[in-house]
Amino acid sequence: MRKPKIVVVGGGWGGCAAAAAAAKAGAEVTLLERTDMLLGTGLVGGIFRNNGRFTAAEEMLAMGADIFTVMDNCTTHKNVEFPGHKHASLYNVYKIEPAVRSYLTELGVKIMTNARVIDAAKEGNKIRCVVVENVGPVEGDVFVDATGTSAVPANCTKYGNGCAMCILRCHSFGPRISITTKVGVEEWVGKKSDGTVGAMSGSCKLCKDSIDPQIVKELEEKGCVVIPIPESVREEEKLLSMKACQQYALKEFIENLVLLDTGPAKLMVPFFPLERLRKIPGMEKARYEDPIAGGKGNSMRFFGFANCNTHLQAIGPVDNLFCAGEKAGAMVGHTEAIVTGTLAGHNAVRKAIGEKLLELPWELAVGDFVNYVIGEMKKEEGRQYKYTFSGSIYFERMKAKGLYTTDVQVIRERVKKAGLQSIFNTKLV
Repeated sequence: MRKPKIVVVGGGWGGCAAAAAAAKAGAEVTLLERTDMLLGTGLVGGIFRNNGRFTAAEEMLAMGADIFTVMDNCTTHKNVEFPGHKHASLYNVYKIEPAVRSYLTELGVKIMTNARVIDAAKEGNKIRCVVVENVGPVEGDVFVDATGTSAVPANCTKYGNGCAMCILRCHSFGPRISITTKVGVEEWVGKKSDGTVGAMSGSCKLCKDSIDPQIVKELEEKGCVVIPIPESVREEEKLLSMKACQQYALKEFIENLVLLDTGPAKLMVPFFPLERLRKIPGMEKARYEDPIAGGKGNSMRFFGFANCNTHLQAIGPVDNLFCAGEKAGAMVGHTEAIVTGTLAGHNAVRKAIGEKLLELPWELAVGDFVNYVIGEMKKEEGRQYKYTFSGSIYFERMKAKGLYTTDVQVIRERVKKAGLQSIFNTKLV
């Protein structure tokens, strides 16, 4: 049997996880990324293993998704606590991209950067190829859309505070093009309860050299610093409701500056006007690293969730397309993207060779998460919310169902009972 060709479009955490899973299943994999670096918003993120994400990560590791090991190897702080969150790990955002690139290369994934996909061509009910700008067609047997739901400057201008010059760098590398849109799959836009569209990315990066050295010293020692904001400086308007990362929409993030050490100083608000920020003791010389205009706004997200099933196969006029990351629904975070990406990449290979597609069981936290959120995405009211293992609606469900635990042995036994030990390390071809 020849190796099936799997083409993954989008090199964020979801796309990288999909590429890894497909390669480990035995496929020939090409990963297309429109910018010059992998990981997308993962280049400014850095938080994992907090709250229910610990459970999810350990379930995935037990199933063979060792991309989490790459994250662990780039971790500079473990068991960090900050408002609403326990036992977080923080990876270094400067070290993570080369590490992931090396990991994928060792798996045999062909990585093409500066490869913006602008179209897709169909034959009957199948995608035959995607078209890369200035390159041409890239053919495959099965495709994974991991293009995300942001990276369109017009959305930041229309629904946010304008382009904040973030890590997605749309003006340099071109805006995101949705493959699901190109082939006619139904898509939905995330809305808030008040009817407004989209959500703003939830954090910024500050240059450590621009912050008081004593704050930096404490930050690097502990991984987290909480600095009270004088009442005269607080800006409460909309900051809680506008965040994509709803698990951080707590009053503590309004009353305090919460800084995490992810290499730079990660500031846990969507944006903070610079003139106000510099009135806070220790922040008198503060400067934004990302987004550069972090005193004005941040990137807008949640445009274009695709209609897919619990196998993460797109529902529509083609049957050889899978979805990963936020493309599959309002699933927020690196861990969440890796979960969906791994399942999508694995099932892409199963589809290519005619095997039954894998559905993660409800008895696992990751299975309950994917299956539940996919169901919620079919409802208009369900698309008003964001879902994550680390807080808000889903974490509460996770705890209520007894799925949240930090006992690694319990988690491994759970995966063993489901018959899925090392499933993502198993060659299918």
